[in-house]
Amino acid sequence: MEFIAQVFSSFALLLDPVILFYVVAGFVIGTIFSAIPGLTATLALALLLPLTYSLDVTTALMACASIYMAGMCGGSITATTINIPGAPSSMMTALEGYPMQQRGEGALALGHASFGSMIGGSLGALLLIVLAPFIAEASLLVKTTGKCALIAFALIVIVVAQRGNIRKAGITACLGLMLATVGLDAMQPLARFTFGISELTAGIDLMPVIIGTFAISELLIQVGNRKKDAAIRQQLKASKQLKRRDFIPPLSAIREIGLGCYLKSTLIGYMVGTLPGAGGSMGGFLAYVETVRTSKKPESFGKGNPQGIAAAESANNAVCGGALVPMLTFGIPGDPVTAIVLGVLVINGIQPGPQLMASQSGLIAPMLASLLFSALILIPLTLYLMGPYFLRIVTIRKDVLYGAIALLAVVGSFVATYSVFQMMMTLVLGIVAYLMRKHDYPVITLLLGFILGPNLEEFLRRALTLSNGNPMTFITTPDSLFFVVLTVVFVYFLGIRKPVQLKQADPETQSQPLKGQVGK
Repeated sequence: MEFIAQVFSSFALLLDPVILFYVVAGFVIGTIFSAIPGLTATLALALLLPLTYSLDVTTALMACASIYMAGMCGGSITATTINIPGAPSSMMTALEGYPMQQRGEGALALGHASFGSMIGGSLGALLLIVLAPFIAEASLLVKTTGKCALIAFALIVIVVAQRGNIRKAGITACLGLMLATVGLDAMQPLARFTFGISELTAGIDLMPVIIGTFAISELLIQVGNRKKDAAIRQQLKASKQLKRRDFIPPLSAIREIGLGCYLKSTLIGYMVGTLPGAGGSMGGFLAYVETVRTSKKPESFGKGNPQGIAAAESANNAVCGGALVPMLTFGIPGDPVTAIVLGVLVINGIQPGPQLMASQSGLIAPMLASLLFSALILIPLTLYLMGPYFLRIVTIRKDVLYGAIALLAVVGSFVATYSVFQMMMTLVLGIVAYLMRKHDYPVITLLLGFILGPNLEEFLRRALTLSNGNPMTFITTPDSLFFVVLTVVFVYFLGIRKPVQLKQADPETQSQPLKGQVGK
């Protein structure tokens, strides 16, 4: 109860004009980046990460929380208007939002998306605030061997979750682990894998990896992709002039969707968020499919049913609260955005773990307050005030936009480390990530492998030292055995049983509730 009271007392910090400015500015930036196809909140955080050096830690974390929440809901803008999800989490929103846009109800679709995002984001943040201290206390029961098994479980689940790309995801995760071993040994004063390059003695900094794998590679992929720009501009010019009241869904429509739909979708999103690597897209998909399954009119989905929008947006915003649980209590990111937030914590000397809630609750409580404030206040307020303008974001010239982002990325990587070598590493890693993405290698597993690699190595070596080199300690220790069994269960359901079921199922039956094309 003390931590909960501390979170709600942290709302007083928002009365500070400087902090409020950064929180609101972060939310607007996150919305803009997630609304533009190809630019996500992950990219926004990667670009703005160097700016956190000049901010107070509390202000930086509160701004990151607002960007995170904005990134989940902003993708619904282009998903509805042009059938191109601005963020992966809005894929299911496009199935219902775009048909409503074609009927001239685009503003109403965005209103439903905003309301669902507000409900899901607020309840997800409240669940995080209430449950995080208890989860932190329970995590104290996990010892060295269990921590090693937990990190291994997270990496394996992240790899297996990349269905269809498990082999490639495993390769990139191993590459991330390899990059993490460059530099001084964690337990002995020995340099490893430096190849005679003195600059590598200190290892590869986290900043070049984040900016290179997300910002630079994304720019290389998006550059020259102008096929849809003309069609987008023409469609938006032909659209009618919208008024702000058009974005407010009527109470009758909300009642028709039902409170149960919002609550169920929120719980699905929150639980999915606690799984490492699941992300908002999986949460939105599962909530949407569950809504179709339980609906009395399943044939109406895919044709502009607001209930589908409400389910998807409630779930993907609830993922925000769930994904922060493993990041704060175990130091394991739940998705790419929390991986970067973890980087902010580490850069500022804050080590996530079971003791974080007790030892540094004064830093974490304001971040959770900002997350709740962004969901409850900024989501509906921003859409109401700026909805008509957000619809025209996609008309920005891509050459100007991407040129400015490239400059920010390169300069930001230098400012973060003040090292020309690390700046060159940003470009090299960006090109490598670009080539990997062109061949369908998921770079998120590379980043998580790089972040989790040092802890995995440390706990593995400690566990083997304590057991005199006996690997059976991972089976004989109760906390470790729990995560080993959990790993086997997840591998079976995500990597073995599900693909078999999909192969045996009728293709027409599989696609029945998900008619329509997204992003084409």
